Amino acid sequence: MRFILLCLIGLCLVTGCASPTLSHESHKESTSIRVATYNIKHGRGMDGRIDLERTAATLASLEADIIALQEVDDQARRSGGVDQASWLAQRLDMHAAYGAFMNFQGGRYGLAILSRRPIQSHESWRLPDGHEPRVALAARLMTDTGEMITAIAVHFDWVDNDGFRYQQARETIREIKSLETPWIVFGDFNDVPDSRTMHAFKQIGSDAIKPKHAAATFPADQPTIEIDYIIAGPPKAWLPAAAIVIPESRTSDHRPVIADLILNEGRTVKSIR
Repeated sequence: MRFILLCLIGLCLVTGCASPTLSHESHKESTSIRVATYNIKHGRGMDGRIDLERTAATLASLEADIIALQEVDDQARRSGGVDQASWLAQRLDMHAAYGAFMNFQGGRYGLAILSRRPIQSHESWRLPDGHEPRVALAARLMTDTGEMITAIAVHFDWVDNDGFRYQQARETIREIKSLETPWIVFGDFNDVPDSRTMHAFKQIGSDAIKPKHAAATFPADQPTIEIDYIIAGPPKAWLPAAAIVIPESRTSDHRPVIADLILNEGRTVKSIR
């Protein structure tokens, strides 16, 4: 499976396609879960225009079952007073959960999870404050095969000094260790692969690896750094997976990342406290 995915990645990059060649029907039949993460910058593209229709079109092209969104406005003035998570969910025929970082411009600012299947429950884990307040958004979902998983969207502190970011990561990991379901943590980690933040997550989960020559996710027009990730755990709960960075350069200042994750049949998932 990993070899096939890597071949598909290579084909996608050679042909310059905007979405992976693996069809949505194919990945459903293989009992995999297509997950994606995308920092949408409240719908503002690299051209400076706020265009949520364009954001929705990009998200639709990913054909994902679960999507973590970062920089999502809820009724803020700068984005026209729109509840962006609910608006995108309705447009894509998905379900939405929202986690607010803080009040902002008459509304709220935060992150969201969109899911093709109903969200059973969700909660926000308050993280240590950085240059802005932060939460991790944890949503419990039932897969097509009837298994419960927990999807955790994150968006950590962005400044060069990683002190706040690392503390936010450690608190997220502390919460993850109490889970008794398979889990996915995905989002804008704002840190590079060899950082202590990412090293901490790789101690408890498996990173969906991107091709080395096409791993950068920011800035979208000419990406130079990899800061957006999909990590699944506990490692024995999932089969090894590869990720693809989608070469979308206009919709936001980040590029989307997708991965097809497959639960490992017959495994036993226990708390990893």
